[in-house]
Amino acid sequence: MHACREMGIASVAVYSTVDVDSLHVKYADEAVCIGPPLSRESYLNMPRIIAAAEVTNADAIHPGYGFLAENADFSDVCHSSNIKFIGPSAEMINQMGDKNTAKATMIAAGVPVVPGSPGLVEDVAHAIEIAKKVGYPVIIKPTAGGGGKGMRVVHEESQIEKNLKTAQNEAGMAFGNSGVYIEKYLENPRHIEIQILADQHGNVIHLGERDCTVQRRHQKLIEETPSPVVSEELRAEMGAAAVAAAKAINYEGAGTIEFLVDKHKKFYFMEMNTRIQVEHPVTEQRYDVDLVREQILIAAGGSLAGKNFVPRGHSIECRINAEDPEHAFRPSPGELQVFHTPGGPGVRVDSHCYASYVVPSNYDSMIGKLIVTAHTREEAIARMSRALDEFIVVGIKTTIPFHKQVMHDPVFQSGDFDTSFLESFRFEKK
Repeated sequence: MHACREMGIASVAVYSTVDVDSLHVKYADEAVCIGPPLSRESYLNMPRIIAAAEVTNADAIHPGYGFLAENADFSDVCHSSNIKFIGPSAEMINQMGDKNTAKATMIAAGVPVVPGSPGLVEDVAHAIEIAKKVGYPVIIKPTAGGGGKGMRVVHEESQIEKNLKTAQNEAGMAFGNSGVYIEKYLENPRHIEIQILADQHGNVIHLGERDCTVQRRHQKLIEETPSPVVSEELRAEMGAAAVAAAKAINYEGAGTIEFLVDKHKKFYFMEMNTRIQVEHPVTEQRYDVDLVREQILIAAGGSLAGKNFVPRGHSIECRINAEDPEHAFRPSPGELQVFHTPGGPGVRVDSHCYASYVVPSNYDSMIGKLIVTAHTREEAIARMSRALDEFIVVGIKTTIPFHKQVMHDPVFQSGDFDTSFLESFRFEKK
């Protein structure tokens, strides 16, 4: 909506009844209620979303980064309804949004991939066979969606049956697709992703990497760019692989190619997100670009030819979640009695919240993103620490105290850590 307003484009918000007071509803030029809080009756209800677009004469839909953002059927429905889906076509999503198909596409394009099942795993016997072939530990992953839902790490054969069924059930509930596949679980890697943009004219560019290694249960908590472990040579190799991946399917729009990087600095394709990412602001800040504006321009037929986005400085993002870090990060919905956001040079806050807003328990617990940018990583960490001190939330528990401690942690400050970082990190209750 920020991008649309600056471009002179009127915007329409859709919302469920529990989100009536969200800022996105207030910021839009028009707003349409599409149903009750239950996702399948609102944000996953394609007919209601299309109806909202039609009654407001909308000619394009931006799917955001959740719910139907990577749903090929929704992209196809938009096309059939003569509404531009701001993102890839159904065919592109099926090729890359479906992780199993994406893996096959990457192999054909010469991009290194993690060893695993050649297709979806349907039953326990097949899962055991694949696990024996690639070697334990293995990870069971959903072929649709992300965010850690439907993912299970298995260390021995006796754990396969229970975890397979759990992963399939979780995937089906979260994404409407219970398909799962198995990969070799790379222990303690770095999680590095490459941001790409691709237009309708065959131009593809990448805007460097984001390091998303600080995670809890496969859910990203802190992201930064550039990565403290990626050299110029590795960045060039991963960037070239990401561009090749996008070109292999004639991709259109913004996308992210996610890699795992092992201790030997070898990288392996993990998945592609055929949408804008939650953590895209760190790339925007470092490259001085509005990625959503670029998405809209690409959807309108614009060209990337001649565009040159130059990186500067270091950016870090902390996800501010309505969770209680003192009690195993349990959800903490409720009324925000005070919601004071920090400011100053190089500080950005993206949020739908404000004082007196009631955080519902129906959806993801993220209530905001705090992004800082500075000349160096050390300065960015210091700026993030200062901004977190100034971020005041009263009424619910948040992850702000957790982030404060991470910023002061010597291991995090060193930049020498992996995805097991939080396993050894001990949050100190105040």
